[in-house]
Amino acid sequence: MTGRSQGIDTKFLLMLLAGLAVSVGCGTERRSGVPTIAESDEAPREVAAADSGPQVGPATGPPSGVLAPAASSDPTLVAPASPASAAGQPADPNGSEPVKPGEPPAPAQSSSPADDDQSDPPKAADPLARKQFDGWGTPRVVLLISGQQHGYIEPCGCTQLANQKGGLARRHTLAKQLAAKGWPLIGLDAGNQVRRFGRQAEIKFHMTLDGLKTIGYEAIVLGADDLRLSVDELVAATVPLEGQATPFLCANTAVLDWSLMPDHKVIERGGKKIGVTAIVGAASKENVERDEVMFKDPAEGLQAVLPKLRSAACDVLVLLAHASVPEAKKLARAYPEFDIVVAAGAPGDGTDPLYQPEVIEGTDALFVQTGMKGMFAGVIGVFDDEKTPLRYQRVPLDATYDDSPEMLTLLKSYQDQLETVGLTGLGLKPVPHTSGNTFLGSQKCGECHTEAFAVWENTPHATATDSLSDPVERAGIQRHFDPECLSCHVTGWHPQRFFPYTSGYLDLKKSVNLHGNGCENCHGPGSAHVAAEEGTVDADEAKLKLLRASMRLPLAAAEKKCVECHDIDNSPDFYGKGAYERYLKEIEHKGLD
Repeated sequence: MTGRSQGIDTKFLLMLLAGLAVSVGCGTERRSGVPTIAESDEAPREVAAADSGPQVGPATGPPSGVLAPAASSDPTLVAPASPASAAGQPADPNGSEPVKPGEPPAPAQSSSPADDDQSDPPKAADPLARKQFDGWGTPRVVLLISGQQHGYIEPCGCTQLANQKGGLARRHTLAKQLAAKGWPLIGLDAGNQVRRFGRQAEIKFHMTLDGLKTIGYEAIVLGADDLRLSVDELVAATVPLEGQATPFLCANTAVLDWSLMPDHKVIERGGKKIGVTAIVGAASKENVERDEVMFKDPAEGLQAVLPKLRSAACDVLVLLAHASVPEAKKLARAYPEFDIVVAAGAPGDGTDPLYQPEVIEGTDALFVQTGMKGMFAGVIGVFDDEKTPLRYQRVPLDATYDDSPEMLTLLKSYQDQLETVGLTGLGLKPVPHTSGNTFLGSQKCGECHTEAFAVWENTPHATATDSLSDPVERAGIQRHFDPECLSCHVTGWHPQRFFPYTSGYLDLKKSVNLHGNGCENCHGPGSAHVAAEEGTVDADEAKLKLLRASMRLPLAAAEKKCVECHDIDNSPDFYGKGAYERYLKEIEHKGLD
């Protein structure tokens, strides 16, 4: 390995790390499942350009981004053209984003099944619908590409794992399958392992790093969201100890000191020298730059590192761009030396990577996107083939990939650590509900609303907590200590901010009355209404009517309430035509008996 990490004084590093609280664990994001768009049977299994298609790169010299021909050529299979690609608010006391009273949560970044992909998925009869890696032969080395995991370390399973993509357990299985073919592998990640900050995100970050190292990652970018974690955790995770190499690198950001972050790596594998560098996009500067995190313009960083990569006489040069697609393409044009440019992308760039890599006008670079939430992996093969030295395959991480036992062990240890740390240790403090009322539990509602309660009792809402404490899938991993799961599986939590309200669920045994996604999650905490109806407080008829009206959820507002939990990640089929109406019939209930 080459880079700025060479020559670092070991005593300095040990002094720097002294006293830091290092937490090595694992983590999970509640909204970690994503819809599978029928790719297992109908999507392309290899993307290729025929001999008559445009060549991406010179006939001689270092490999360039030429798409490889498949087993059967089709002159139409060419790389497609690029698609058009709070201040003053009260802070969330539990370390998440600012909470704006009365404002609905931001929509999930995943798109609906109807527009989930940026390119039209080919039909099974299309020549693109081939077996994965069809016609590849044996590459000298393969690059496993990922990024923008955003905390989605596993599909949550809310709508069954078979209907969701992503997760470290499946990605590891893919890596093991590639290794079983005898293909040397190098993992490259374009950043953003987490999307929140606070103790749970820190635990998850360490767990993810353990997982990535097990999979075989050797070059990882600290994304803009990763850099919001505490500096202690970042230094503990990234600074190399004596005899160890850090997998992190970046040419334009560093934590504490520029000497602590290598600006490039040269990785030798399969007889090939792969030169890798990385940048964090200029658009992230406001979110990244703080006293402990240094930032310089990406162009300045690349101008400094490119001479080092050239002098290393690499066979392939790779740029990991933790940046929007437009910014990454601009950098690809400005620095055409790179053979591969990987863009992490940004909101608005689309959820999924394209089926085919793009050709950037004016360059020889193979341009690929990671997609969002770890739903896909990209595999780039490096070949001794002057005509087509680089070949690309987009791989949907769906249920066709079994769970890796090693990753399941990590996921379980993550949940075990959450149990050990507890809600208090995670920094979660119950917050009074905006109404000022407290939660009583659905059984209390059922004392008067017997028919409505009977409907609720026979829906999955009533057993939502059981699905965490006694899961059917991945049964060895209980999740009832995980705030990112609890928030939609118990009563009395904020569904999008992952913290409990005062009087909300806190414990499986002590909060039995708040098991399930109960009545009050939709209708609001009922303490004032119940007290008035039972006569424990004075209330005239006008007051009673006012309180009754406050507990009603108008039909026009119901769908907005539902999607706080039934978002695109957890309930992809909730967004089909007429789906909401079908769901509503299953839980429809009317007021008093």
